[in-house]
Amino acid sequence: MTKERNKAVPAVYLFLRKQNEILLMRRQGSGFYDSWYSVPAGHVEAGELPLEGLIREMKEELGIDINPQHARLVHIMYRTKYDETGDRVDLFFEVTKWSGEITNAEPHKCDDIQWFSIKALPNQTMHHVRTALENTEKNILYSELDLEHIHQNPSK
Repeated sequence: MTKERNKAVPAVYLFLRKQNEILLMRRQGSGFYDSWYSVPAGHVEAGELPLEGLIREMKEELGIDINPQHARLVHIMYRTKYDETGDRVDLFFEVTKWSGEITNAEPHKCDDIQWFSIKALPNQTMHHVRTALENTEKNILYSELDLEHIHQNPSK
């Protein structure tokens, strides 16, 4: 019997920074972590490179343009399967320079955008995003997370 290869889903996340603050968006309307804060993020589409996905997602979600030369990879996270779509490979990039005005370009998916102190994140910040931010602050490049129990009860 041949084992099937793992088909982890790649996603990109943006730590958009302004001094000691980070931009967070409150999710809505997706049925997944609604009313929780996250950083702007999205899946890398088939045939797309991660930086291309990051640039596309930031234009779609925030209406801003990012120069790929200004994006710095600050954390990589591997998360185990928690639903039928499979494991995740999350690439967290940091940007402190962008062009355009930050706007809520997807109000059907987000009902709040705010700058928060990195040291005072909202209680309802998505678990893996909080972990990645904490690891980035400690200069930890890689982490692994088994979120199965958290996704079954996100209030924990």
